[in-house]
Amino acid sequence: MKIIDHIKNAKGKTLFSFELLPPVKGQSIQWIYDAIEPLLEFNPPFIDVTSLREDYIYKEQANGLLQKVSYRKRPGTIAICAAIIHKYKVDAVPHLICGGFTKEETENALIDLQFLGIDNVLALRGDARKADGNFVPTPGGHCYATDLIEHIKNHNEGKFLHEDVETFKSDFCIGVAGYPEKHFEAPNMNTDFKYLKKKVDAGAEFIVTQMFFDNQKYFDFVKKCRENDINVPIIPGLKPISTLSQLNVLPKIFHIDLPDELTDALSHAKNNNEAKEIGTEAMIKQCKELIDFGAPVLHFYTMGRPEQTKQIAKAIF
Repeated sequence: MKIIDHIKNAKGKTLFSFELLPPVKGQSIQWIYDAIEPLLEFNPPFIDVTSLREDYIYKEQANGLLQKVSYRKRPGTIAICAAIIHKYKVDAVPHLICGGFTKEETENALIDLQFLGIDNVLALRGDARKADGNFVPTPGGHCYATDLIEHIKNHNEGKFLHEDVETFKSDFCIGVAGYPEKHFEAPNMNTDFKYLKKKVDAGAEFIVTQMFFDNQKYFDFVKKCRENDINVPIIPGLKPISTLSQLNVLPKIFHIDLPDELTDALSHAKNNNEAKEIGTEAMIKQCKELIDFGAPVLHFYTMGRPEQTKQIAKAIF
């Protein structure tokens, strides 16, 4: 079922969902099952599975020289989605990204997803490789999320890259990312909203936000979206603080602010257990406010570790 239909069928009730990383190459899919099963009691209508582009590693050769090798650390997104649907009868939402894939590979992935009965995709540009200072498009691939959305929409209309004959049509529901505190590459918020509007005009039907810890940022973001005629559901993305190091790491990596109340509390934490307890209580409060606001879904970035999310969900659902 499409995400927008899940939201409509909920009739105003806030739903619960979460996101998973594929396991590191060589790990069993049991790692995924272990991350899902503790959270099934909260009846997630869908589960996201991320997709990461290839990066480079350097392997030492017999002659002592280093060889630069392209390496995808966490493959398997489409197969994991198929396994989730088969095993748990829950909709799975694969991330489709621009980086690391040609247009032909993207088209083939869409065909695989349609054959598997997957109804939703999250279309993202994706991050830069660690070895690159900025995002570098894959030769023959898409440069921007808008290009990827247009490709998916063409697929929905039966327009393939090279076939000139009539082909079957898909019906993917397309989601995109939103940034309540601005994408770090955008010069200002107004420019960021222009790009977001382009993605919605191109065919995006729902938005999932970057994590945030100040609900006012989400409230303002929703208000500004509506003022810019962006009227699709806006799903807040959430990640509770679980370690002391995240006080500095999360703002650095994700370009977000932490509210004073949270940082003051964390500054008095003596260890990770205390930090996790503070983060859990703060997230419970944050979630209750989001439910009161009418957020359609609370979407948790679990990173494959379900215990803290389960504790929070128990307190709010």
